[in-house]
Amino acid sequence: MAQHTVNVQGYGTYTVEEGTKLVKAIENNGVDISHRCGGNARCTTCRVKFASEEPSMGQVEHDCLEEDGVLGEFRLSCQIRVDRDMDVEVLLPVSGADWDNPGGDVED
Repeated sequence: MAQHTVNVQGYGTYTVEEGTKLVKAIENNGVDISHRCGGNARCTTCRVKFASEEPSMGQVEHDCLEEDGVLGEFRLSCQIRVDRDMDVEVLLPVSGADWDNPGGDVED
C-alpha cells in the first residue's frame, strides 16, 4: 500500500497509509482534532483547511456543508481519504472547544 505525508500545521508531518480517513490520520498522530458525530458528516467539527491541493469532495460532505451554509469555508476530514501528500490546518481542536473529548470513534 502506498504512503503519503500529511503535514498538520503547528503539529508536524506524518507518514500515512493511502486510503486512511484524514481525521484518523490526524488523530492517530496525537493531534487533538474534534469529531463529535463519529465521522458521519453531521456535526462539522472535524474541520480542516487545505494549504495544498484539495481532494475532490463527495456528495455527503457537499450536502452537509451546503445545508449548514458553510460550503467553501472548510472541509470535513472525516469524509476525506488520504490519496496524496496533504498540508492541512486543524480548525477546531478539542483543546479550543467547549467539550473535553474528541467525540465518537471514527471507523476507517
